[in-house]
Amino acid sequence: MSERFADRFGAQARRAFVTVVRGLIQTVLAFAANLPLFILAVLAIVFIPLGVGVVLAPAVLLAIRGVANQQREWAAEWSGVPIPVPYRPEPAEGGPFARLRWLLTDPATWRDLLWTFLNIPVGAFLGILACSLTVYGLEGVFVAPWVAQVTAYGWGPFWPLGDYGVVGIVGTVVLGAALTVASVPLGSAVVKAHALFGQSLLAPTRNALAARVVRLTETRSDTVDASAAELRRIERDLHDGAQARLVALSMNIGLAEEMMKHDPETARQLLAEARSASGTALTELRDLVRGIHPPVLAERGLDGAVRALALSLPLPVDVRIDVPGRADAPVESAAYFAVAEILANVVKHSGAQRAWVQIEHTGDRLLMIIGDDGTGGADPAKGSGMLGIERRLGAFDGTMAVTSPPGGPTVVTMELPCALSSPKTLPSSGTA
Repeated sequence: MSERFADRFGAQARRAFVTVVRGLIQTVLAFAANLPLFILAVLAIVFIPLGVGVVLAPAVLLAIRGVANQQREWAAEWSGVPIPVPYRPEPAEGGPFARLRWLLTDPATWRDLLWTFLNIPVGAFLGILACSLTVYGLEGVFVAPWVAQVTAYGWGPFWPLGDYGVVGIVGTVVLGAALTVASVPLGSAVVKAHALFGQSLLAPTRNALAARVVRLTETRSDTVDASAAELRRIERDLHDGAQARLVALSMNIGLAEEMMKHDPETARQLLAEARSASGTALTELRDLVRGIHPPVLAERGLDGAVRALALSLPLPVDVRIDVPGRADAPVESAAYFAVAEILANVVKHSGAQRAWVQIEHTGDRLLMIIGDDGTGGADPAKGSGMLGIERRLGAFDGTMAVTSPPGGPTVVTMELPCALSSPKTLPSSGTA
């Protein structure tokens, strides 16, 4: 019985401590992050006509997005309140003015700014309330008796201790204990109230959800078209390649059987041709399978597949990968073929002497950066390969941005939302 009571008391004490810490975090966030960021954002927007804001405003607004995204994670983790990310994808064409336009025309930017301003008083009040309930109750239990011993006229958390004597001290301890116990569910409710406040401003609006549905419909249509084209390619390759060779193989074996008794030498030649054709057909089938889903990708994951791909290229490729797990197979396949297509473009068109690949998993997104020291000038709008990559990534709500000034270097940044499962076993860096 005593052990059960001790376990329950320990669990409640831990919950109370966690609530106090979360309340303090929200209070500090309101004053140390929201307040200075809001002031900087206002100044940066005001200074846009002077030119300084063109560079300063995107940096501050993206910092506000970082704080808002952290609040979304806390809301889901602490209170079970999901807040989807509503931001529009970053445009492929870079430049400071395009970046500024992308941020200022996104309604979610202004909702983030409004949340940043309102969270200064709301976050501070709710944060202080969440942690003060427990602290005030503990004061009544532990501090009040000590204060009564030091001074006969000291103030307790509820009333003057000197006015009621022992009865006042006992009442203070009882009320403090009751408030401490009640502070666990009350503090959690206050933290959840703050999460709901954040959800009301940081979640996507109806218009944003409608736009997202339209985008997903478009990417789904593109994916269906791409899948149909891929199926036609596979059927054509099978019909013109492996199937034709297998038919010829069957005919050669049949002729060899008929001529074995009358002309053994010709039969041996036919069998040799059949053996050669079988090897060629097997090679073509392996290449076809590799084009659908490389075996190394299934066996060793994205890390091993990209390293194997880099080793097969005719130029050195620096590979740095930090992905501590495996993504879902469709996402992993999309990421691999996106990297493969970009590297193929590097080999064919860039004239580069060296390339590099960096892949890492941050938060809930897979970040892929591919660069080269070539001549630059890559334009996604002019290349069907890059448009195909955008369609492939768009099916998973991914994005791609290309920076390729004339003279180079070219840097392609791709992001895919994904979660990881099993841990990896391969090294995290190297040069292929």
